Amino acid sequence: MTDPLRIRVLTVDDHPLMHEGLAAVIKNHPDLELVGEAFNGQEAVELFRARKPDVTLMDLRLPDMSGIEATAMIRSEAPGARIIILTTFAGDVEVRRALDAGARSYLLKSTRSKDIVRVIREVYAGKKSIPSEIAAQLADYCGDDVLTAREIEVLQLVAAGNRNRDVAEKLSVAEDTVKSHISHIMEKLNASDRTQAVAIGVRRGIIQL
Repeated sequence: MTDPLRIRVLTVDDHPLMHEGLAAVIKNHPDLELVGEAFNGQEAVELFRARKPDVTLMDLRLPDMSGIEATAMIRSEAPGARIIILTTFAGDVEVRRALDAGARSYLLKSTRSKDIVRVIREVYAGKKSIPSEIAAQLADYCGDDVLTAREIEVLQLVAAGNRNRDVAEKLSVAEDTVKSHISHIMEKLNASDRTQAVAIGVRRGIIQL
């Protein structure tokens, strides 16, 4: 039987060690209760429906879908769901995507356990909690032009080692069109060449390797 005075927490991560660590942290705080552990996005959605946690700790990279997609699915069914993204990835673009999907906080896995607990309590109380280093990164790129969906697709293909001709064939467009896209990408990312554009894209969470 659950304690109505406790904050009921669901953890979502594909690494058992991460679950064990979070379970130990939660167990050490009498006002918290672990009510479920999901190892992929679909399981997260199903466990959320079954357990109705107060707060969900969601990893960004899951085997079947992203944590952002799982967050959006949960909030489409439960708009009041309080979800905290807990990840190793600090890219500003992924932070924005997570917040747009309805996440209430975005924490790095390097965050101290006492701060994770503090944020769980703050989010449960209805607050949004963005760490200062994440907020500063968001501010750094606030006025930047956002890459279009096609530009992101081109950059992802370039990152995979495709030449302009290969990209053109895969997207069924002219090679000059690809060159134009890459020029716009470099300009928007303030990159001197395509290699730097890929590096910036990965660091900011625009694309994944």
